[in-house]
This record gives sequence, structure tokens and C-alpha cells, in this order.
Amino acid sequence: MQQLSFKNRIASNYLISTALLISVVFFVIYSIVRYSVYLKVNADIQSEVVKHLKEIEVKENCVLLVREEQWKSIQFNKVDVSPAFIQFVDELGALVEKSPNLKQKLLKYNPDAINNELFDTKLENISVRQIQVPLYQGTKIIGFLIVAMSLEDSAMVLNNLFTILLVSFPFILIILFFIARFIAGRSIKPISSIIETSNIITKDNLKSRIPLPQNRDELFTLSKTINNLLDRVENAIEREKQFTSDASHELRTPLAVIKGTLEVLIRKPRNAEEYKEKIDFCISEVNRLNHLVDELLLLARFENQKQTLKIEKVSLNALFLDIISRNSLTISDKKLNCNLDFVKDYYVHTDSYLLSIIVNNILTNAIKYSKQKDTIHFEIVETTATLVCTITDTGIGITAEDLQKIFDQFYRSKSNDHPEIKGTGLGLSIVKRLCLLLQIELQIESKENEGTKVILGFQK
Repeated sequence: MQQLSFKNRIASNYLISTALLISVVFFVIYSIVRYSVYLKVNADIQSEVVKHLKEIEVKENCVLLVREEQWKSIQFNKVDVSPAFIQFVDELGALVEKSPNLKQKLLKYNPDAINNELFDTKLENISVRQIQVPLYQGTKIIGFLIVAMSLEDSAMVLNNLFTILLVSFPFILIILFFIARFIAGRSIKPISSIIETSNIITKDNLKSRIPLPQNRDELFTLSKTINNLLDRVENAIEREKQFTSDASHELRTPLAVIKGTLEVLIRKPRNAEEYKEKIDFCISEVNRLNHLVDELLLLARFENQKQTLKIEKVSLNALFLDIISRNSLTISDKKLNCNLDFVKDYYVHTDSYLLSIIVNNILTNAIKYSKQKDTIHFEIVETTATLVCTITDTGIGITAEDLQKIFDQFYRSKSNDHPEIKGTGLGLSIVKRLCLLLQIELQIESKENEGTKVILGFQK
């Protein structure tokens, strides 16, 4: 079975709900009109009963008209749109008197009917509304006043109304369906734009965006959300392309250096000292290459894997001392002084391994960019809601324009001005990625030739 289009489904659902609503409205209209018609007939009958009760008297168990001839004349000459039929019967239902407009007809006396209650019955083939009012002499019923009025006109009005409502119902639904279909088509027009834009978007063409509707409704939110998603996808692909390009360049450089060194080495016999020098150089390049691969794998591993986190209670004091101990050789080579400002033991709940990578990368950068005999200052400050750790060096610093780029992969600030400082440009990228993963607030303040301060904020 073929599925309805989204536009037709909206129109159909609207039509079903509207059909139910119209059915209820039509039923209410018909019921109100029927109630009003019967209310008018009932009121007229009750009025006739009151009037005719005043024109009779009861004597010696007999029902007598006060002015019989006058009453008959009035009943005979009276012209009403809905004339009342009057009939008097005795306690057994035998005819006593009737109005001239009954002619040869007789109203039926129903002994099972409830006195003074209105009910529907037949006068030969005519539908009438009738009431039987008991007539008393003392406490004894000696007869009945029967008053009836025709329901033919009322039935005709009700039948015509029912026919009109029944016939108009499908026509109204058909018209409403096409109106709903038109409105639905206008309403979902942005969806067509989404489909068209999606069809032209490929991995090589991510510049197209969905036009935003003028009305700020759900479709506006959907279009804006998809555009934001496309922005993130485009940025991710661009970063991937840039990363691939930079990574291939960074990997190719040490390989080319190693290859060139080995080619020079085998062109002619060398003495042992030259072999050792070139081999040591190659080993250093291999170590640099290995370090680069390790950092690339680390970046790939923690791209977005919160499920790998192992949250535990970590002592910041012990962690900082451990990282300083690991880098003690390079610290002593540059004769650096590490100043720790800890007034007590501080603890946070985080991943110890990842936090150690963050602190280690920050410290190695501080060591690399510090001058001989400089001081690296460690401080932890506790507030009501956070623990703030700062690592401050007095090295070469970072220019203001480079501060916005230092977290980019493979970016190294003024690397040509300091060729003696080796690095891959991935350390701070890893720090940024892991801080996002561990929900650590990261901030870097720096001034050229004055030093750099790295601030880590932990939520309690």
C-alpha cells in the first residue's frame, strides 16, 4: 500500500479531527433545535390546558362546558398555524366532547400514560404531541382533558435540518481537506528546502546552508540546528584535512632526514666516530618520530570517549611532585628552580592518568621555553566552589596574536626564531582536548619576554 505524503498526512489528520468536531457541532445544533421545537410545542399545549380548564365545570360526576355553544364556535372559527385538538373523555375514556377541528377523528385515550405528562402519539397518520389532564370531583377522577398538537411542521423542520446537515457534512470535509492540504504545503515548504539543500551537500561541498524561514517556529529551529550541524561537520572535516596534511608533513620530515643521513653515510667508508655520530643523530630523529606518533595516537584515542575515564580521588600535591620528579633531569640540565606553594593537601575527583598528561605537557613546555636558572612556580588556591592550580614560568612568553593559535595542532609560536627548542606542536592541543574531556577550565596568560601562566580550574 502506497504511503501518503507528509503533506497529505497532515491534511488527513486535520480532516479527521475536524470531522469529529463538526459531527459534535452538528449534533449539538440538531439537539438544540429539536429541544427548542419541542419546548415551544410543550408550552403551547400547557397554555391550551390552562385555558380550557377554565371553561369547564364538574357537576354530579359530569364534565360540563360553561359556554358550550360559544366554545364550539370559537374552536370552529379559530385559525392557527398549529391548531390544538381538544377532547374530553370520562374516567373510562369514553368520548364526552371534542373540538370541531377533529371532525371524524378521535384522540386516543391511553390509560397507561402518566397524568400531566407530555408524550408523542398518532392521530390516525398524523404525529401529535399529547397530554392527558385528569379532572377531579373532590378526590375522584371523573374524566380527562386531552390536548394534542400536530408535530408535522416540527418534524418537517427537523427532517430538513437533518438533511441539510447530512448533505453538507461531506462537502465541508472535502473543502476543508483541500484547504488543509494547501496550508500544510505552505507550512512545510522549509522541509522542501531542507531536502533540496541536503541533496546538493557532499563531502566536497559543505558550503550550502538551508534558508531560514521567516517565522521563528519549530521549522526555523530545525533549519538552524541542521545548519549548525553542517557547520560542525565542515569544521571537523577541515580540521581533519589540516591535521592529515600537517601530520604527513611532520612525519615526512624526520623520515627524510633519517633517509638522507643514511644515504650520506653509505656513500663511502667512514671511521667509527663518524658512524657513531650519524647513528646517534638517526636515533634522536627516530625518538622524535616515535614521540610524535605517540601524541597523534593520544589525540585520536581521546577524541570523544568519556566512557574510558576512570574517575577517582587524586592528590594534586602528589601528582605535581611526581611530574616534577619525572622531569628532574631536564630541570637540572637548565638549572631551573621549581617553587611549590601548597599550604595543605588538595584533592580532586578526576582521571589521574589523563591529569598527569595535562600537567606533564604544561611543565615540559614551561621547561623548554624557560631560560637558564629561571623559576617555575606552582600554586594551588582553594575557593568555595573551585580549586585553581597555576603553573607560571618566566620564559620567552607568547605574543598576543599567537595566544589564539597555540591550541591548534602542530602550531608552534615563532619556531623559526628559536630553532634550538624542539617540539611537535601537539602538546597544548592534547592539553585542550583532555581538559574538555575532564571538564577542567583551562586558561593561558602570557606576555612576550615576560613568561606564561597556565591556569587549571577544578570544580569541587
